[in-house]
Amino acid sequence: MAELSVVVHGPNVQDHLTELLDSLAAHPLPDAEVIVAAVGDWARETAERHTPEVQVVPLPDGTGDAAARAAGAARASGRWLHFVHAKDGLPAGTPRMVAERVAELPGEVDVLLLDHVRSTWHATGLPSPDGPLLARAGRADVPLDDCSPLLRLTPLLGTRVLRADFWRAHEQRLTTDDEPYAALAALLLADRVACLPHVAYEDRRLRPASLPPVTPEQRYGLVERYDSLLDLTRDRRGAHTVLYDLMVRDCLRTFARGGMEEEVAREFFRRASLAALRRRPEGHRRPAGLEGVRRSLLEEGAYAKYRAFQAVNRTRRSARSAVRTRRRQVRARLRDRQYRRALGRPVNPHLAVFAAYWNRGVACNPAAIAAKLAELAPQIHAVWVVTEENAALLPSGTDHVVPGSRRYWEVLATAKYLVNNVNFENAVVKRPDAIHVQTHHGTPLKRMGIDQMAFPAAAQGLDFKALLARIDKWDFSVSANSHTTRMWERAYPSRYVSLDHGYPRNDVYYTAGAGDIRTVRDRLGIAPGRRAVLYAPTHRDYEAGWTPRLDLATLADRLGEDTVLLVRGHYFYGGTASPLTGLRRTGRIIDVSSYDPVEELCLAADALVTDYSSIMFDYANLDRPIVIHADDWETYRTTRGVYFDLMADAPGPVARTQQELTEILTTDAWRDESAAKTRAVFRRRFCEYDDGRAAERVVRRVFLGQDERDLPPVLPIEERTPAPTPQEATA
Repeated sequence: MAELSVVVHGPNVQDHLTELLDSLAAHPLPDAEVIVAAVGDWARETAERHTPEVQVVPLPDGTGDAAARAAGAARASGRWLHFVHAKDGLPAGTPRMVAERVAELPGEVDVLLLDHVRSTWHATGLPSPDGPLLARAGRADVPLDDCSPLLRLTPLLGTRVLRADFWRAHEQRLTTDDEPYAALAALLLADRVACLPHVAYEDRRLRPASLPPVTPEQRYGLVERYDSLLDLTRDRRGAHTVLYDLMVRDCLRTFARGGMEEEVAREFFRRASLAALRRRPEGHRRPAGLEGVRRSLLEEGAYAKYRAFQAVNRTRRSARSAVRTRRRQVRARLRDRQYRRALGRPVNPHLAVFAAYWNRGVACNPAAIAAKLAELAPQIHAVWVVTEENAALLPSGTDHVVPGSRRYWEVLATAKYLVNNVNFENAVVKRPDAIHVQTHHGTPLKRMGIDQMAFPAAAQGLDFKALLARIDKWDFSVSANSHTTRMWERAYPSRYVSLDHGYPRNDVYYTAGAGDIRTVRDRLGIAPGRRAVLYAPTHRDYEAGWTPRLDLATLADRLGEDTVLLVRGHYFYGGTASPLTGLRRTGRIIDVSSYDPVEELCLAADALVTDYSSIMFDYANLDRPIVIHADDWETYRTTRGVYFDLMADAPGPVARTQQELTEILTTDAWRDESAAKTRAVFRRRFCEYDDGRAAERVVRRVFLGQDERDLPPVLPIEERTPAPTPQEATA
């Protein structure tokens, strides 16, 4: 018996079925079967081209989704069923990930919940809002009544993997063409549910103009759907309240969206009003503000008042928007006058402006360059661009400006040198006698710059024309290795000069001493003799928030008392609630997401565990063990785009599951001879120019104007001496 049956069902809409079956065929699984309930000749012919890898259940044209699902499930032999509509997709590697998860679930779990991405006719791989909800639920299986907010997950049947016996027990109720009903009913009928808070489904949303128009009966069906679902929540107060709020929200959104004839709109409002009154939980309080007013009018059935309320709101929003627009225009004109006046002054040859990570503070390559500048050219005054909220965190005595302030525009207009690891804003003018230095902030594995054009989820609306205009202002681009140089020339095509000098932020990996390492470890509370493993995952464009891909508490238990996990979330999530909040700082798991600089964490760590983060390239300078945890490599590679195959050119052992990672870290595999040989190849390729003197080379070349031939040469990798290991430093 197969562990998992993937039941693909429906017609071959816009030929998406071909792509779906091709992706499944490219990653076959011994413990999963694929059944295609093919509706119509085109779907049948498409599926038959993939036999014997798939089983085909031919169905006549016009067969509904519910009947097609039922026909596919009847052929399935797996313990679990994953229903996938023929128009949708499965990110590469999904069946493997799902099969592994269901294999570890206890028998009383009925439904496994998945995260997903959304694709439209003009964009792919857009993150869903479900990730944080799934992450908060964790990996433990629970009764739905203990986790009612899960009802707020997007109602897609493809993101619910159902135990086959559970499906058969409730097949009659779940066999409906109303997919949102089936998705919600599956949760309400389940005894226990579990979560896989990782992307395992692609919801392809067809262009509305290509779909049949929505009928009045379908409009009214929304109210009937919730009315029927609420029957399943008797004596379940938590689920009833969440479902009631969903009903009212969806009814109000549908009404606000418009597109209904007046007669249909009145009838829809009437039915929604009756349901809102009849189903309202006892003691339920409406939200405050405008939403509360909307709900009150709905419950009153006050159609005319609601329409008047909508009209007033539209007028109010238009007026407020006009006021905001006028204020922005006034501020922009004032800023422009100030900036233009400043641009008329001579460039100050002794003024340098530094910024890093969208004005977060003194960090990364700009910080290392500024420090070396103060040593070699103290006559050049450094001013940092820092947001108002981060200004309080600056080192004492740091001269700085806040974006948008009068002095901000003055220093940007008159500085001889502008140094950043991202880009200055579009309004900054490139003066002929000013020098712009782009330091970047990592070695590229993922696609960057104009190479993101083919990956809309990664680009997220990036204005490529404006990007190219910013690139054209660069005079110098700093690089750590020849791979980076080539990729920057491809991703950022312009006339700048590449400085193949190494990344200045990596100098510390060759200049730090034993005392520096002991100081950092003492600050973090790591006792001598304990192994410190730094876990630093990267951001995923297809996830709405940070979802830890490891059960950190379990991992810490398996690694034992002598290992400390230093966990660092990506800086993109600095303003969001940390998923690590619930983990006590016991000394075995330490949340270092807010610890700066990250280079100190690397110095303190005996080993690095990461996925696709550029930290691996920097950490490799230390010549210490690196382990790659790549549970969603195929999804990341497809959605984000990459420049090379990390699975073939990794810096150390690769784990595809938490179990594999645990085995690597609890044996000698993380630091054995094979790992050392792999790391040596990686270091030779990606630590090419880093030898401890990168900042000096940049300062001498850019700020002191020295010829390339007069700079300190890059030491051969065999002659470099990295900082001592933590064990050497504490011996």
